[in-house]
Amino acid sequence: MLDIGDEAPDFTAPLANGDIESFTLSEHLGEAPIVLAFFPAAFTPTCTSEMCSFRDHMAEFEAVDATVYGVSVDLPYTLNEFRAQNDLDFGLISDERRELIDAYDVVSSFSPLDLRAAQRAVFVVNADGIVTYRWVGDNPKQEPDYETVREAVAEAA
Repeated sequence: MLDIGDEAPDFTAPLANGDIESFTLSEHLGEAPIVLAFFPAAFTPTCTSEMCSFRDHMAEFEAVDATVYGVSVDLPYTLNEFRAQNDLDFGLISDERRELIDAYDVVSSFSPLDLRAAQRAVFVVNADGIVTYRWVGDNPKQEPDYETVREAVAEAA
């Protein structure tokens, strides 16, 4: 399991930021600390609440030059619509191939169909590509403690 002090797995995936671009983590470490906020699915109540909470506290992240990215298995087109409908001012990374949820060990399977999605989780990655904070929710409706995430980001800065 990926933990604090481990090197964050590098990846390249589609980034929904109004357009759709390619995003490679190692190429963006200059934006560190980077918050990777994994969420199960766009347009669901808890996921919407979580991403809107990050939006509402964006000034606090920007104050320490941190960058926030949401991560889900939704298609990038879906994520762009989710961004637009919720006025999200940060990019959303599409893990449509489910490679990131495997690499970060945050897979949640929904029975009986065994649909694999992201477990709700937050990782903070510093400029050296090291995980400095990790939180993984115990259930899909549990949101992170946003104050603790902001403190972890400030420490990583």
